[in-house]
Amino acid sequence: MRILHLPKWYPHRYDDQDGDFVERHVAAIAAAAGPAAQVAVVFAAVARGPLAGFIEEEIDQTGPVPTWRYYYRARPTGWGPLDKVLKLGLWLACQRRGYRAVRRHWAGAPPDLVHAHVLLRTGLAAWWLKARHGIPYLVSEHWTLYLPARAAQVGWARRWLTRAVLRRAGALHAVSRALADALGALGARAPRTAVIANVVDANLFRPSPAGAPSPDQARRLLHVAAFHDRVKNLSGVLRAVAALRPAWPGLRLRVAGYGPDEAALRHCAAALGLLADGTVVFLGKLPHAAVAAEMAQATALVSFSRAETFGVVLLEARACGRPVVATRVGGVPELFAPEGAFGLLVAPDDEDALAGALAEVLARPGQFDAARLRADAEARCSPAAVGAAFWALYAEVVA
Repeated sequence: MRILHLPKWYPHRYDDQDGDFVERHVAAIAAAAGPAAQVAVVFAAVARGPLAGFIEEEIDQTGPVPTWRYYYRARPTGWGPLDKVLKLGLWLACQRRGYRAVRRHWAGAPPDLVHAHVLLRTGLAAWWLKARHGIPYLVSEHWTLYLPARAAQVGWARRWLTRAVLRRAGALHAVSRALADALGALGARAPRTAVIANVVDANLFRPSPAGAPSPDQARRLLHVAAFHDRVKNLSGVLRAVAALRPAWPGLRLRVAGYGPDEAALRHCAAALGLLADGTVVFLGKLPHAAVAAEMAQATALVSFSRAETFGVVLLEARACGRPVVATRVGGVPELFAPEGAFGLLVAPDDEDALAGALAEVLARPGQFDAARLRADAEARCSPAAVGAAFWALYAEVVA
C-alpha cells in the first residue's frame, strides 16, 4: 500500500517543532508498515524569509519517509487582497508539484490512500484527488478550533466545507473522543471514526535514574506550551504561583515554550514579582531531550489550557513518572480516567482551584505511583500501538 500524507502543520526550515506531533504519527505509521508499503509526505508553507522565486522546493529522501517541502512567497505582489488569492494558488501549485514528484518517486504509481492532517486546505486537496483520480482519503484532526470553547470562531464557509470534506472521506481520525464529538456537533461526520492517541517516545521521556525529586526539586513545577495565552492561559498559572508563594518558600515554576505572547507573559511575571527572586524562570524553546530532562526533575507538570484536544505533554510527563495538574477541558478527562489516578483536574479559569490542586501535589508528591503513570503512557501512546492502529484503519478505508 502507498500512503501519501498531506499535513497542514509539519516541521520545516523556519520551525523544527511546528506540527512535530504530526511528524511522530507519520514516523509511527512508517515504522509499522509492511515490507511492501511506501509512505511519503508533501508539505507546503508560507516562507518567513526571502525566496529566489515564487516557490522553493526541499527534498529529503534520507530517512524512511521521503518528504517534499515547498515554501512560497508571503507577499507575491505586496497588495494584501490580491496576495491572499495568489497565496492560495501558490499552495495549490505546491501540492500539484509534490503529487507529481511522489508519483515519479513511486515509478508512476499513484497513492492507494491520501492521509490529510488538519483541515481545511489539506482535506480539500485530498477531496480533489479523489474526484480526479478516484483515490480514497481520510482526515486526521488535532485542532482545538473545533472544540466547544472555540467553535464560535468557525465561520459558516469553513463549517460547510468541513462537513463536505468529511462526508466524502473514508474515515475521520481524531486524537480524542471529545474532538470527534465536537466535529459531529458541527455536523461534520465521516462514514467511520477512529480515536487514536498521539505518540510519546517513552525511550526519551522516562523517569530520572535518581528516582524521586531531591528536596531542592520537590517544589519545582514545570509548564510546557506554546505562548498563546488566550488558549494556554499561562498568565493564570503565573497568578496561581504568585498566590502560593507565601506559603511555599522556595517554590519554582520553570516555563518552556515560545510564541507570540512571550513578551506579554514575561511582563506579567515581572509585575507579579516572580522574576526578581527566581520563582519563575523562562527557559525558551527547548529540544525534546531538554524537555524530557526538565520533566524528569519536576515535581509535577501544570497545564491551565482553556481548550485541549489531547495534550501530548501531559502524557510525556506521565511517561516520566510525574503527575499533572490540568484543566477539565476537551480530551483531557479521557486521559485521566479514573480521575485522581494520574494527577488532578480543575475547571478552566478557576485560579483558586488551580492553586489548591498545586498545593496538594506539592504537599504529597508521592501520592501518585510513578510506575503506574509510566505504564499507562506506554500502553496508550507507544509508536508501535499507534502505527498498528493507523494501518488497521487504512485497511478498512481502502477495502
